[in-house]
Amino acid sequence: MGKNKFLDDANKTQTMSCMSYLKCRLPHILLLLSCCSLLFFSGCVLPKIIVFEDPLTSEEHLELGVTYEKRGEFDSAIKQYRLAAKKLPVAYLYLGNAHFQKNELHEAEEFYKEAIKRDAHNADAYNNLAWLYYEKGNNLDEAEKLAQKALELNPLKKNIYSDTLEKIREVKKP
Repeated sequence: MGKNKFLDDANKTQTMSCMSYLKCRLPHILLLLSCCSLLFFSGCVLPKIIVFEDPLTSEEHLELGVTYEKRGEFDSAIKQYRLAAKKLPVAYLYLGNAHFQKNELHEAEEFYKEAIKRDAHNADAYNNLAWLYYEKGNNLDEAEKLAQKALELNPLKKNIYSDTLEKIREVKKP
C-alpha cells in the first residue's frame, strides 16, 4: 500500500505541475484556438503566391528540359522546351527529339519542320527529320534531300549526317 501511495503522490505532483503550466499558457492557447476557429469558420484560405514573371530565362528552361530528358522524364522536358520555344527557335528541335523518344512521331515531325521553318540553318533539324522518315520507312526521297542539306549546312558533323544519308540510301536501293 505504501508503494501505491507513493505513485499516487508522484502522479499528483506531476498533475499539479502540468496544471500550473497550462494556467500560465492559457492565454496563448485561447488565442491560438480563436485564430484557428476564425480561419475554419470564415472559409479563409491561406495566401497564395502568384508569380507574374517567369524567373527562368529561355536558356535555363532549355537546360532544365535537357536535364529532364536525360532522366527519361519526357513530359517534364516537353513542358520546359515549350517555355523555351517562346524565345529560342532551337527549342523546337528539342521538342521534336523529346516527342521522337516518346514514339510520338507525328508530333516530332511537326516540331522538326517548325525548327527548320524558324531557323533554316539548323542542320540537326534537317538530319533528325531525315532520320525520322528513315525510321518510319516513308518519304525516303525527301529524307535523302534533308540529310544532304544537313551535310551542306554543317560539314563539321559529317560523320553523323553521312551515316543518316548512307542508311537512307541503303533502304532505297532496289
